[in-house]
Amino acid sequence: MNRTNSNLVPTLIFAALSTAIVSSLGMLLVPSIAATYQISVSAAQWMLTVNLLAGAVATPVMGRLSDGPHKKKLLLYSLVIILLGSILAALAPTFGIFLIGRAMQGLTYGIVPVTIALARRYSDPKTVHHAISSLSVTVATGIGIGYPLTGVIAGMFSFQWAFWFAAVFVFIVIFVVLRIVPDGPDENVPRTKFDFAGALLLAAGLGLLLLGISEGSHWGWISARTVLVLGVAIILLFIWVKTELRIAHPLINLRTLRQGEVLLANFAAIGLGAALYIGMSVASLVAQAPATTNFGLALPILWAGFVIMPLSVGSLVANRLVHRLGHRVGYPALLPIGATLFAAAATFLWLAHGALWELLLGMLVFGLGMGASYAAMPALIARSVAAEQLGSSVSFNQVLRTVGSSFGTAVSAAIIAMHADSSGATTGQGVTLSFAVSAIGCILLGLALTVHFFYRKQKSNES
Repeated sequence: MNRTNSNLVPTLIFAALSTAIVSSLGMLLVPSIAATYQISVSAAQWMLTVNLLAGAVATPVMGRLSDGPHKKKLLLYSLVIILLGSILAALAPTFGIFLIGRAMQGLTYGIVPVTIALARRYSDPKTVHHAISSLSVTVATGIGIGYPLTGVIAGMFSFQWAFWFAAVFVFIVIFVVLRIVPDGPDENVPRTKFDFAGALLLAAGLGLLLLGISEGSHWGWISARTVLVLGVAIILLFIWVKTELRIAHPLINLRTLRQGEVLLANFAAIGLGAALYIGMSVASLVAQAPATTNFGLALPILWAGFVIMPLSVGSLVANRLVHRLGHRVGYPALLPIGATLFAAAATFLWLAHGALWELLLGMLVFGLGMGASYAAMPALIARSVAAEQLGSSVSFNQVLRTVGSSFGTAVSAAIIAMHADSSGATTGQGVTLSFAVSAIGCILLGLALTVHFFYRKQKSNES
């Protein structure tokens, strides 16, 4: 193997780490953003919403383009926009300009599908599944590192320095990608017309859906605004589905959903994404809440980020085991195993979250479950779809994770708001109930995936 190929997968993993670094500029920094721009905490949370909306729109488009011939250019152009967004957010004199920078950073959600498409095209066929699994859990592993880094930098200096760190990291990634990733168009893929209508319909439908989910707790779940936004989103997504099934070269080939393993991976992406973000957001809240709340640990931002670090350790360990277990027990078995670990972590945090070691242990088990399940999803998809459809199929799975994450964040926010005290402050009841919802959801999903796995195995043995 030549020098370029031997360094390709490490380079792509390094590029995917930029997603983790930029994603870490979120929950921990909301209080600092609110104080700097003299706005309310609820208004500052738009830094999360705008970033998520931009990512939901960009991810399927980037996934479809990664199936085309210009994979390296797509990766580089995206990284440049993320770099400029990081610089703009670091320098922003007003909150409005800051939000523009955060929207530009939203392209980071589409980086992983592009790197997976590059790995599928250029890496050794014997190790391609391991490469895809590693890339899929890179974000999870990196977030466990990114959150502590963000906390340390913001705690010692200011939140602007955290964005400058992200900018420097992305700049280095661009330099490495320029040197290592093969140049020139990929001549092995057919050149097809881009589905602009599908892209616009999906962007509008997903954008409105995530907007309604993210803001429903603030607007009121049965308010006219929420009902209108969600209703229009459902109509647009219905039209999008009908459109995609009619044309020859859709943005996302929904026919692949007929493949049992693809449908299973996408179903799990929504549920596990929701459970994970409930656990992460509420654990972060508990870590930083004042001790006077009777549930908070009163950790300063300098240390609060380290609560998420075991997530990285667990996902890294699990990813090491996945490559061996995938060949022995099969990738379909890893999904119920991962969901069971998710359920164990969420149930433990539901029952015990009053001490730092309990949060750390819960995040560690979450990481083990994430490493198993998130590595299995793209591997299952890659085995079931053609190479020219891999980017769009994996990006759709990534979109569903984002939708699940947004739903989980919105659900926990709504529960906490409904159980706030008379002054609007978070209560222990709201925290416990949020963990309970995450646990019950994981248990039901784990049972469903386990029953499905053994049913398919029995059918296979009978045939």
